[in-house]
Amino acid sequence: MTATDDRLVATVTHGRPLRALYAGNARSVMQRGWFATRSTTWAVIASGFFEPIFYLLSLGIGFGALVGTVTTESGQQVPYAAFIAPALLATAAMNGAVYDSTWNVFFKMHFAKLYEGMLATSLGPLDVALGEILLALARGALYALGFMLVMQALGLNLSWWALLALPAVLLIAFGFASFGMGITSYMKTFQQMDWINFILLPMFLLSATFYPITVYPEPIQWIIRALPLWHGVELVRGLTTGAVDLGMLWHVLYYVVMITLGLILTTRRLRALFLD
Repeated sequence: MTATDDRLVATVTHGRPLRALYAGNARSVMQRGWFATRSTTWAVIASGFFEPIFYLLSLGIGFGALVGTVTTESGQQVPYAAFIAPALLATAAMNGAVYDSTWNVFFKMHFAKLYEGMLATSLGPLDVALGEILLALARGALYALGFMLVMQALGLNLSWWALLALPAVLLIAFGFASFGMGITSYMKTFQQMDWINFILLPMFLLSATFYPITVYPEPIQWIIRALPLWHGVELVRGLTTGAVDLGMLWHVLYYVVMITLGLILTTRRLRALFLD
């Protein structure tokens, strides 16, 4: 290649910087992941669906018979089962998205060496990131849709606003999936991956899932309000109970920012690991 050819290539590359990041073909990454998922044991996938249902039946129905009603932050009195059900719905979306964007990504990155092969093609790191995140989003959506049907059958959707709970849950899953993949790119061993569960478990238990946030001292409340799951729980709970106001837009904005930062983090990490 002559010096003139080198300058031409450099000019084209500089003029199309986005092309190196995104080829507009995230769909193929998602399709590949979906075909691979179809060959796995469906019992593993189904376990993520039944876990929140078991919590709902044991705590919402069983323990709820002793608790009676709960006062939400808006001052609304709701049955205990209707109080925890939307929190479990948000948690189901989180778990489905996190599982796909962490453990599955960890295997593909360190054992299957899948991303190296993908990025050797015309695909860019943003294609890979979006494809994997959308696959995780689909799993989270399946969990959420199934759980919403259970809520409807049990009469726990107290308002027509509950119809918007599904897009809200997709927003939650998107936020966790986008960050999950980026964080997983820093993990090197299975022992490090255990930190994900170490973080998710207390967030699940403390994010006003089983009781109102007002039971905590005020300094603890501010820490909980910074957690992403709390915003998801409050967003879905407001929709299913009908306590809708403009303040809920802050929860939506939180996840929009989370998704944006997560996509930036994941794209940069894939580029740094496999292209630079």
